[in-house]
Amino acid sequence: LVYEELRLLIMTGQIKPGTRMMEIELAESMGVSRTPVREAIRQLEKDNLVTIEPRKGAYVSDISAEDFDSMMVVREPLEGLATYLATINMTDGELAEVRQAALDCEKAIASGDQEELTRTDTHFHNIITQGSGNTYLIHLCQDLQEQVTRFRYVYFKSSKRAEEIANEHKLIIDAMEKRDAEEARRYSIAHINNLRKSIDREEDFRPAAKAQKE
Repeated sequence: LVYEELRLLIMTGQIKPGTRMMEIELAESMGVSRTPVREAIRQLEKDNLVTIEPRKGAYVSDISAEDFDSMMVVREPLEGLATYLATINMTDGELAEVRQAALDCEKAIASGDQEELTRTDTHFHNIITQGSGNTYLIHLCQDLQEQVTRFRYVYFKSSKRAEEIANEHKLIIDAMEKRDAEEARRYSIAHINNLRKSIDREEDFRPAAKAQKE
């Protein structure tokens, strides 16, 4: 439970990159002993969410536009392939579920609920990935989705970008429903590429991280 709570706080940016993870303070605020906090921090290090520096302590790992770009370079072809296979393999009923997920994203955008938008956007992509029917591809895509979650809270801050995401989802599902696998793949790759560009336009969304460490 301690691990899950700390992980959520980091993923959503409530504990910012560069923040020192003080065991005593965290234990007191969560009403637990230091032991579960220490174990949670070790697990978070395995998730690449925390960096433990000898004789200095544990810090929330920095994230940068370069990190995001590296993830997206890998994600583009993988999700493109997943969308291609899903277009071929998914039933009409399963495609209806993808359509509903896209509509749920639109509702979250309209309400301005960033947390709900993050959840529904992740769900949209996960349904398509699962629909590929390829176990290895599913695991690879889900691992990347997990890492990308921290960035969603950055690029969803822009309402314009959120609206663009909704339109891109629609293009993907329209192509899937036409059973045009190649077109669906192209739209999926373009969607990921546009996300890369949205982060590239950010000036430096983690300028405080280094300062907090120092």
